[in-house]
Parts: sequence; C-alpha cells; structure tokens
Amino acid sequence: MKKVAIVGGGITGLCSAYYLVKEGFQVTIVDKGNIIDGASFINAGIVTPSHFVPIAEPGMINQGIKWMFNSSSPLYIKPRWDTEFFKWAWYFKKASTKKKVDKAIPVLVDLNLRSRDLYLEILDSLDFEFHMEKKGLLMVYKTEKNQDHESKLAEKGKELGLEVSVLDNKGIKEIEPGFKDNILGGVHYQCDSHGTPNVFMSNLKRWLEAHGVQFILEEKVDGFEVAGNTILSLKTSSERVEADEFLLASGGWTTAISKQLGLNIPIQGGKGYSMDISRNINIKLPAILTEAKVAVTPMQNFTRFAGTMELSGNNTKIKRNRVETIAAAASDFYRDLTLTEEEKESAVSGLRPISPDGLPFIGKSSQYKNLNVAAGHAMMGWSLGPITGKLLTEIIAKHTPSVSLDPFILERFK
Repeated sequence: MKKVAIVGGGITGLCSAYYLVKEGFQVTIVDKGNIIDGASFINAGIVTPSHFVPIAEPGMINQGIKWMFNSSSPLYIKPRWDTEFFKWAWYFKKASTKKKVDKAIPVLVDLNLRSRDLYLEILDSLDFEFHMEKKGLLMVYKTEKNQDHESKLAEKGKELGLEVSVLDNKGIKEIEPGFKDNILGGVHYQCDSHGTPNVFMSNLKRWLEAHGVQFILEEKVDGFEVAGNTILSLKTSSERVEADEFLLASGGWTTAISKQLGLNIPIQGGKGYSMDISRNINIKLPAILTEAKVAVTPMQNFTRFAGTMELSGNNTKIKRNRVETIAAAASDFYRDLTLTEEEKESAVSGLRPISPDGLPFIGKSSQYKNLNVAAGHAMMGWSLGPITGKLLTEIIAKHTPSVSLDPFILERFK
C-alpha cells in the first residue's frame, strides 16, 4: 500500500486524505496545531459558485492603498517591511488585469459547482454526518454604487449559467423579513449552499482516524530528506515521516515550508474574523452585507458573522476595532439586532491562504517527482475543499484529472 504524507490538517488536507483513503492509500497528516481551530473551522461556511471574480480584480490594489491606514476597513494592509509581502504584492498587481480576471472566472465557477456537488455526494454516502443546505446566498446592498456593481455581476452570473435573481427591497424582505427598510435590494444566488464547518471538520477527522489515518499533531515541519528529485522523508522536532508521495496543504505557511525545498509558491495569510451567536436571531438565509463585506450564515444551532480581510503577517491577533466593524454591520442591516459585549468577546480569527491571482496552486512539482501542492484558495478554501482533495487524489493515483490543471500550475510566478 502506497504511503502519502500530508502537511496541513485544514479543509484541503482532510478532504485530500478522505479521497486518498477511498483510493486505497495509507495516509499520515502532520500539522503544527491540533486541528480544532483556524480558518477551516471559523469560516462563513458558504459554498460559493457566486464568488466567481478572483480577489485580484482591477482596482483592488488602489483600494487597498486607500484603506491601508484605516485598520477598521474591510481590507486592511498593515504597513510593514516584509520582502515576501512585497514580492506577493508585485505578483498581485501583475495579475490584476481584466484579461486575467475574465480568464479566471469560468475556472472558478466550474470548480465551485463541482465542489458543491461533491459535498452532496459525501453527505449521501453516509460516511459521516454534517450540516449542508442549498438555500442560496443573498448579496445585500444599501447604496446605489453597490446595487450597480452587484446587478452587473448578476448578469454575468446568468451568462455563466448560474441560478440568479435580482430583488428589490420588497423581494428581499419577503424571503428574509429581518432586514431593515433602508436596504435597496439584493441578488439571490440560488446556486450556493452553506454548512457548519466545525461540524464537518470534526466528524471528517473522526472518520479518517477510524479508517487508519495517522495524525502527528503540534509538530512543525523542520525539513526534508531529499535524494536527487525525490523526497524521502519529512522531519519534525521528534518525528521522521517516510512516504511515497508528499502533499503540502499547509495554507498560509506553504510559502515558508516550500522554501525549504527551493520552491517559490507565493502565498499571504489573509486574516478573517468570526463570531458565533447562539441565541435565536431568526436569520433564515446566508447573506453577504456588501458595503461592510460581512458574511452572515445560519449554522447548526447558531448564526455566524464573519468577515474582513487583514494582511498583517501570519498571526491570529484579534483587533477589537475590526470586531466592532462586523458587529456594526449586523446592526446596520438587520432590525433589532445588536451583538452583546460577550458575543463580541467571543471573536476568533483564522488565516486564509491567498495566492497573488486568486487561483489556488494545485498540482505536482516539476522539481520533485513525488511532491504535490494544494494551497492558496483565498476565501474559497471551504468551498473548494472536496474538489481540491479529489484532484490531488487523481494526480497521486495517476488518473486523468477531472478538470484541466493548467490554471493552477505551481511555477506560474517564477
């Protein structure tokens, strides 16, 4: 039985392990934490065919510069001297063209639709229980500027074959009565689904353990043993893990780990925040509050408010003003809703791994015949977990990949 060592126990690593086990591989997962928190647990839980525009869209750099000195803005870039960030920002700027964005859009739609269907397949398999519903996603706006922007995206979504409806204030309040009267309207993407990430992650981990997956937790990868173009093992402070194939699915830490092998895979950690509200606030549908860029998701026994993008290095420090921004958005959009001090104190953060062009890195290294990478999914990590895991299994098992891997090539930022 061939052995695969996976570095990273987030959604990508666990979904890859799931499909590898199904294919008959023996899997070991190494993670620097204990797989109970982080972006894979605290995200908004939305499977998003609707999010077909990559983060590296034209104008985003200029907007980021404008917001740089406002630490409560939806996108905050902390001023700092960091050569890896400077390189990443240069790649981001080069990727932020209409031509490149237009080329990426159908790729992201296809990946998201396939991944949504795989979530439902896993649910139907009864391998393990988790929460997943297909009620769609509301993109809600209060300003004419955002109304114009979202309406144009809705037309593009229709062209791409997505189920989309544009609603006025009355239409929005018919399906979600809790919104305030000052909402101009919104776009309902019926194609989207949502679930509860921490339930999925915990139950999948238990299934993997029951099916022989070994977990080496709270161990950082210190290096690799290499012979020519073959990796023989990875090393932690107390373990040496041999395998036939290796997979880096280490999120925002992929850049540092891959540098140990002489590779350039530029990824920045984009910090996001979330708060779980356990009391009944009667929110029925997932929504993005577009002016604030805050996601609201009714999950299993609670409602999650999540949002912001903070590029400040790989840390999980909580900035109170960013928490207040999310809480203010809740009150701005929903009637009679004020988050309590206790709810705001419960805020947690996680790092989304962001590639410079908004497309993930998925594939096999050209320098090492048994090294594979799956990272850089930005805000779509949860959404694209199953399809990424399936693609990596197809690569490692030497099957024809179910989608073209050309857009995700590892060496595209030489």
